[in-house]
Amino acid sequence: MKFPTVLRLSVIAVLAAIAYFLLKPILFNGDNSSASGSVNVAEWNKELTKSRENKDEFFRTDKESPLEDKASFKGLLYFPGNIEYRVEARFEPFADKTQRIVIPLSDGSEEVYEQSGHAVFKLQGEVCRLLIVKQGETYSILFKDATSGKTTYGGGRYIDLKESAFQGNAVTIDFNTAYHPYCVYNHTYACPLPPAENTLPVAVEAGEKLPAQ
Repeated sequence: MKFPTVLRLSVIAVLAAIAYFLLKPILFNGDNSSASGSVNVAEWNKELTKSRENKDEFFRTDKESPLEDKASFKGLLYFPGNIEYRVEARFEPFADKTQRIVIPLSDGSEEVYEQSGHAVFKLQGEVCRLLIVKQGETYSILFKDATSGKTTYGGGRYIDLKESAFQGNAVTIDFNTAYHPYCVYNHTYACPLPPAENTLPVAVEAGEKLPAQ
């Protein structure tokens, strides 16, 4: 039995639409997925709060603290924790494991980092792409966003990633852990500056804020 051409096209369109919605989670895996569904939000928030308390204690008491005036320190300032800023990105590793990048520092000097790959994801509806670098055993993202120079340091912020953040072709990035380099708190430190490609088109209102003036 043959269907009229218009009807056949309509059936094809309906089937295509059904297939799209069934495959959408696969097609866009790593590009637009918050990792919030894979964690206990209450536990995540508890761990985030604890890590911030521990960092305040370190700044206040440790001899390695960048603060010169620990006595007047009242705690670091943060954006409120927001699970939507914990994203699962698609990880695109470099085939050539020997690639290096020279990162300028705020004092005019330079450091060499390994280039691990790119993280690709969506944030606030925008497709974002960040270079992940490595120095020693530490994976890091040095980035700027629309808050830079306003509520956060103009020279950018950092996120450190554990090995466990990488799972196959995916990497979990929690912007709530974004932090400022020590030069924000003590001018005697030199800070690595994010590569130009790591400037996000959105305001990442998560992680550390500038200290109160």
